[in-house]
Amino acid sequence: MRSVGIKTLKNKLSEYIKIAAEGETVLVCDHDRVVAEIHAPAASRAPAVSDAVLLDLLRSGILSPAIGATTPLPERQPTTTLPDLLKDLEIFRKDQ
Repeated sequence: MRSVGIKTLKNKLSEYIKIAAEGETVLVCDHDRVVAEIHAPAASRAPAVSDAVLLDLLRSGILSPAIGATTPLPERQPTTTLPDLLKDLEIFRKDQ
């Protein structure tokens, strides 16, 4: 376990992040008082930030997993054809 002052941490942040990523805890001190800890993520933490955020939302109950997502989506049915869409776009542009 290492301790570092805020000013030194600011100047050598990459170095201390690397130390923490290797498994050592870094204590951040302000006037000889520990104000924060930097350590490697827990083993249960997802490697990607977006996955970690989603996992936290699931754990807190804000988000729930999809139910019955095993059925395939219905086949897509376009609402109009491309020629009709282009014709409508041309009319719209003329009106502007």
